Amino acid sequence: MPKINKLGVIGSPIDHSLSPFIHSRFARQANLNIDYRPYKVESDEIDMFLKEFFADKNAIGLNVTLPLKKEAFNRCDSTSEEVSFIEASNTLIKKNRSLHGETTDSSGFISDLKDKNIELSGKKVLIIGAGDATESILWGIIKQKPKELFMINRTIEKAERLAKKHGEFADIHVVTEENNINADIIINTSSAGVTGEFKEPQIIDLNDSIIAYDLNYSINETPFCKWAKSFTEKNFDGTGMLVHQAAKSFKLWFNYEPDVVNVLHEIERFRNE
Repeated sequence: MPKINKLGVIGSPIDHSLSPFIHSRFARQANLNIDYRPYKVESDEIDMFLKEFFADKNAIGLNVTLPLKKEAFNRCDSTSEEVSFIEASNTLIKKNRSLHGETTDSSGFISDLKDKNIELSGKKVLIIGAGDATESILWGIIKQKPKELFMINRTIEKAERLAKKHGEFADIHVVTEENNINADIIINTSSAGVTGEFKEPQIIDLNDSIIAYDLNYSINETPFCKWAKSFTEKNFDGTGMLVHQAAKSFKLWFNYEPDVVNVLHEIERFRNE
């Protein structure tokens, strides 16, 4: 009987996750048998869950979503350089009796931008939000060397702490509603972009050349994308990033690089039904 590789994604909430669907398609491409499930795990349950999950000899790894990425990092025996710096992991890999932590968020984000022919180098970039989702992509953004990098957040102190942490790599300008920004690219990382609580920033000189990208994804249009559509045709949600980061996780587990194009087409067909 062929081996069934045990995988999953943990977080809370988790019911909306497209990860099981995506990884089932990747496994089909790789001719692998996998059992990939979503697990609703709270912060105070993670230790027991990880112990039980990885006690199974067929357990290969886990994806980790909010709010558990920092807790996952704290349970790792080893990590990549990026994970060590941001202190958060979205991909766990079982290595013998130890747990290794990686993150594929920022690399998945940059891969999706490249697919969409979006260049950050030399551009003025405004990030909305300063939470864990922001930090998950900031490493990748900084490596692309944007001309200027701005950040706006409801809690100024939180944005300032994040800017200071990354200060040795980039000069991040924390702005307020009193500022006026001429941005080339707007990236929304705030969960308000999907909850319906999105507040339109008043600091941007809006024009149809701006590129707007929402890290959130939804079967329906996110509030951020609905707002962005009012001034630019170049607006995108985070579905592409989700599939790309999943593909990079899959490669870490199986050393197989899946094709994301057909998976993205399947998701798009599902949305249009």
